[in-house]
Amino acid sequence: MEKYKFKPKSRVREFIGEKFIQINAYAAIAAVLLIFIFIFKEAAPIFYDQDVKQEASLDKMIFKQQFKKGREPKWAWQPESDIPKFSLLPLFIGTLKAAIIAMLFATPLGVGAAVYSSQFASKRMREIIKPVIELLAGIPSVVLGFFALLVLATVIQNLFGLTYRLNAINAGVALGLAVIPIVFTIAEDAMTSVPNSLRDASLALGANPWQVTLSVVLPAAFPGIAAGVVLGFGRAIGETMIVLMASGNAAIISASFTDSIRTFAATIAAELAEVVFGSAHYHVLFFIGTILFLFTFVLNMLGDVAMTRIKTRLQGKLQ
Repeated sequence: MEKYKFKPKSRVREFIGEKFIQINAYAAIAAVLLIFIFIFKEAAPIFYDQDVKQEASLDKMIFKQQFKKGREPKWAWQPESDIPKFSLLPLFIGTLKAAIIAMLFATPLGVGAAVYSSQFASKRMREIIKPVIELLAGIPSVVLGFFALLVLATVIQNLFGLTYRLNAINAGVALGLAVIPIVFTIAEDAMTSVPNSLRDASLALGANPWQVTLSVVLPAAFPGIAAGVVLGFGRAIGETMIVLMASGNAAIISASFTDSIRTFAATIAAELAEVVFGSAHYHVLFFIGTILFLFTFVLNMLGDVAMTRIKTRLQGKLQ
């Protein structure tokens, strides 16, 4: 029995390894907190800076004058005009439109490919499909942006007869190409994790492979699929280069998906390098970064809570 006892050196190595992993975890948390503190520190002056308050007051005064004259006020993002306007509504709508189109494009393709790869493809075919789809995640976003700008925009315009080459549809489809690997990988892993005993029991009762997939595998793997969709939506919200190159960068309010758009992330990338340090415009851009940070954090947190509840409920039904 003595030869199975831990030696002092083994215990020291185990202790060092445990502390090293613990330090890495704390360092990651500290890095995220420091990034958020820096962004919020640069954004905070918009709550007390007199220049920003004065510009916002002028903007509201102009809206009131236009409203009295019978003209509809225009919420605009025009930070460098004679009378700067810092309305975030056009940017929020553009971000939401691009993300919605991206998820509508990526979710069916990603989940469908995951279903085929995990349930119906042969082992050899699975070894080809999975690496090829996951290879999309390694393509730089600037390359996808160039592809959307030069090729995809022309194809979509000719296919649907659109007025503008660079619009929300073009940006959303290009974003979808970047989101597909996330949805596919997580959904495929979730379906592969479903116990084989559930499949075997369904097949023994006379169900065909499609019935097993739809009635057993997909419900059991739903929390994982939902996780992939949530993470993909977060990637679409925060993506920069693709929407910067493929959306047209027009900060307008429109319900049409065929119009050009501008997103939060694209606005920061396009304007932060040329903005005057310490100006109202500078602080507003950091405020947009704070919104993106908080939105992504809250979205992932709510998604995690929802997936945990769904997983618990499904496990109760399966037991």
